[in-house]
Amino acid sequence: MADPASWPELEAAERERRRELVLPGAAVEARIRAGGGRLPPQLLALPLLQALELSGCGALRELGPGLAAALPALHTLVLRGNGLGPAGLGAPEGPGLGGALPALRVLDLSGNGLETLPAALGGALDPAGPCAPGGPPAFPQLRSLNLTGNRLRELGPGLARAAPQLQTLLLSGNRLSALPGGLLPPGASGLLPLLSQLEAADNGLQELGSAIANLPALKILDVSNNELSEIPVELADCPKLKEVNFRGNKLKDKRLEKMVNSCQTKSILEYLRVGGRGGGKGKGKPDNFDKEESKKKKRDTRQKKDSGDGELDKLEEVNKLMIKILHIAENPAPVVVKVSPNIKEVRPYIVCCVVKGMNLKQGNALKRFLSAQIKLHDDICEKRTAATIATHDLQLIKGPLMYDAQPPNELKVMPLGRKEIKAKDLVRQLQLEAEEQRKQKKRQNVSGLHKYLQLLDGKENYPCLVDAEGVVISFPPITNSERTKIRKTTCELFLEVTSGTSLQICKDVMDTLILKMAELNKFTLENKEEESVSDGESDMTSEPVNSNPSQNAEQENSPLTVEQVRVVDMDGNLKVLYPSKTDLTLVSSLLTIIR
Repeated sequence: MADPASWPELEAAERERRRELVLPGAAVEARIRAGGGRLPPQLLALPLLQALELSGCGALRELGPGLAAALPALHTLVLRGNGLGPAGLGAPEGPGLGGALPALRVLDLSGNGLETLPAALGGALDPAGPCAPGGPPAFPQLRSLNLTGNRLRELGPGLARAAPQLQTLLLSGNRLSALPGGLLPPGASGLLPLLSQLEAADNGLQELGSAIANLPALKILDVSNNELSEIPVELADCPKLKEVNFRGNKLKDKRLEKMVNSCQTKSILEYLRVGGRGGGKGKGKPDNFDKEESKKKKRDTRQKKDSGDGELDKLEEVNKLMIKILHIAENPAPVVVKVSPNIKEVRPYIVCCVVKGMNLKQGNALKRFLSAQIKLHDDICEKRTAATIATHDLQLIKGPLMYDAQPPNELKVMPLGRKEIKAKDLVRQLQLEAEEQRKQKKRQNVSGLHKYLQLLDGKENYPCLVDAEGVVISFPPITNSERTKIRKTTCELFLEVTSGTSLQICKDVMDTLILKMAELNKFTLENKEEESVSDGESDMTSEPVNSNPSQNAEQENSPLTVEQVRVVDMDGNLKVLYPSKTDLTLVSSLLTIIR
């Protein structure tokens, strides 16, 4: 029988002052069960912990006491696919998540058996609880909450008050009957001002309330496969809504149902805007909505012209950065990434694209690009705990690619600046180097690749991206391959973002990376730096500087081209297409996107 008091993983984490910890469910299940189905109390001795993951442990029934108070620095908590029961998160005044976690940004509780939530996460509101009206929010930094695949029947107003910065809320696969329901109580205003993605597919929704229009930042709404019979006209008042999914509902209005089944988001919103609704004939004249919309556009254009706003809009558009999207259908040789089922429990999320037209040859352009990557890793990627970026020279890649997970003693990689080595030996080598760094500098912190080693703790297999010839081009979150390294002559880049947390984080990071690349490219072209071919590579060859002014001008005005990349499963079924029509919306105010 497993000794519930023996936790060498936690003892090592305390000794090494780790900030990230992964406990594989299969490896700890016996000890969790022997310990009463709770998280081990030794976790409470890790106050520096910033990211904790324990997934796939059916024995985990409740969190246990003191978690919130003991881990004040925690920003990522992943408890996916465990056995958390009806009240597994604890009562508002008791153990579990009843207390505040002021630094928490990502919370994944998907695939459990939760029936109710504590007040801090939307349960029945306790007047004296942590999210009572007027009190400080319990989760002031929470950005992403995944409650998919539980047994929730309702949400209370506690969530909106406790997590005012929430951007992504995933509720699919529960037992909700109304949305937004108690999440946005009548008369309340200003709640969840940043919520951009709301998914509640595969519930038992019978009502989509008009309060949905009180979500000003909503961009993606998925309520597919429910029991809705009508759609409120107020939905058209959501100013940023770009993608809606109502498929799998039995709408009364058959014309609207046809639009829904054809995924015509724009047409659906226009139809609702002029009075159509899912309840039949509606309040307006939906049969004439095309004519009315045309009149409105002409009227707006005339008003802009008379006021001079049209010229101002044109000037603002010219000053914007510009990128062009090349769609799969227009690309004779698109890149495809296949995802192996082995990766699911290791690092399941990946988003890729190709960027062409990047100028890294002039001056310090390459150095600026690599520095920008480092800054993104420290900021939006949260020191690679939320996501990891990898960039490659497209010309050195042989497609199609495979996103896989392999045993450490079989995975071979050629890390940047090193010779080919097995992943197991590389990790051991980096651990020894880290120990040497600590001795020399007489401090716990280390630099370079060494500071990311703890992200692999507990992994039986390591994630990797492999090309058609079996060459590993990426070993996230540790290193890229020397074989596909970016150089000054690189102008076509393959970009990848991977995460163990969520697909949306991958997309947000990729959006930000593309915006940064557009900014850097514009800076390089406008500042006319001298071309340089010295990037420390002995195999570089010099090319003459282009002295033709017309060609230079054309290059300056040419936007970066972003090519779509499909991520598919082993049977060829689409998992992710980036950039899709709903991507790059976070940075759309700073970019002119030619689709």
